[in-house]
Amino acid sequence: MNRLKRKLRKMTADILDLPQDVVYDLPRLTMIGDRQLYIENHRGVIHFSSEQLRLALSKGELEVTGSSLVIRTIWTEEVFIEGQITGIALRE
Repeated sequence: MNRLKRKLRKMTADILDLPQDVVYDLPRLTMIGDRQLYIENHRGVIHFSSEQLRLALSKGELEVTGSSLVIRTIWTEEVFIEGQITGIALRE
């Protein structure tokens, strides 16, 4: 059944020319150098400090590490952080 759902989602995305992040409920990350990171489609902040940000995703977590991290903007499904970003990891 899951296989059929995946095929239908892929066909729908191809036919309607929809982005994969929308169809599969994936996060979208836009990084500017190692100083700014914009993350869309998250499910909430799990942990934040000046060295680490952990966000809940539909499947797992996103972990951002660095130094002097600051949340500049946060909305329901979007967050914009600045600082010295040294790592980004997806955890299931």
